[in-house]
Amino acid sequence: MNTPTDAGLVRAARAGSDAAFARLVERHQAPVRAFLRRILGGRFDMADDLAQEVFVAAWGSLGRLKDPAGVRSWLFGIAWRRAQDRMRSGLRGQARDRAWLDETQTAAGISPEDRLALADAMASLPADQRACVALCLADGWSHGEAAEALGLPLGTVKSHVTRGRARLLAVLTGGSDDA
Repeated sequence: MNTPTDAGLVRAARAGSDAAFARLVERHQAPVRAFLRRILGGRFDMADDLAQEVFVAAWGSLGRLKDPAGVRSWLFGIAWRRAQDRMRSGLRGQARDRAWLDETQTAAGISPEDRLALADAMASLPADQRACVALCLADGWSHGEAAEALGLPLGTVKSHVTRGRARLLAVLTGGSDDA
């Protein structure tokens, strides 16, 4: 049996063969996932999502691949850039959210009264907003992870976290909670 080369599969996929692209995915999916898992510190959920994004991006830009024989390194390059973007985005969001939590906890003093006020304020948030705040601020999830888990658009999660944070801060600092 003659096994097609990567270059042959790329040429066939460029000519419109979904089966050829599926063979490329089969051939490279496990190594791309393993690479992403290693560089993302074992975050299997994120790595698997990114691997899927890599192959979707590859399908859309297969025509721009200069050397069909270099498809493997091209895929890993896409994976690396996607992982860097995700890590930068996640770090910015986590740093911002942790700083807010630290500021809130310091300002609030975490007295029993403040804990009750925070619990009441959380309970007063709309359900979607409360879920976003709980995942992103309390549990340290990235906005992307929360969006996926809750089935909400990323922008919606970001706005829910921003509005929820403002309402909680207003309650804890005695300001207006009309956010």
